[in-house]
Amino acid sequence: MFERLIESTVFYSRWLLAPMFVGLALGLVLLLVSFISEFVHFFSTDGMFHSKDTALFILELIDLTLIGSLVAMVAIAGYENFVSKIDFRDDLERPEWMGKVDFAGLKLKVISALVAISSIELLKVFLNSGSYEEGEILWRVIIHSVFVASGFIFALTEKFMPHK
Repeated sequence: MFERLIESTVFYSRWLLAPMFVGLALGLVLLLVSFISEFVHFFSTDGMFHSKDTALFILELIDLTLIGSLVAMVAIAGYENFVSKIDFRDDLERPEWMGKVDFAGLKLKVISALVAISSIELLKVFLNSGSYEEGEILWRVIIHSVFVASGFIFALTEKFMPHK
């Protein structure tokens, strides 16, 4: 009886994660506001007349979009993996990866997205290198290299792990 109570408590505690996934969805709203803010700021300056500023602006938009995609993927896949399957009507469009991304796959997707985001951040630094000190650029390269190495190790680990 006591064991069943403990197991039941542990099993249903997964629902404590649901508000966190809702919080991630609300975080997407904040990213959208930031995305729109970037547009307003860019078009309120003369930056659009300079190719370097335009390139940095577009990289910032790509960065925000990748972060938003990462948040959405973690929220959806995490909810489905840990809380409950998301039930859809048959006529609704459902992304192909939904219901197929397990925890290991989610980790790989997260680290891949982090590497992509880090790459874009590093490209922005190189395009605007005059604004950064040499030591700061070096640290950004080191951090990016750690992300790349981590992604490689995660991928190798996943490749050699036994699968069902």
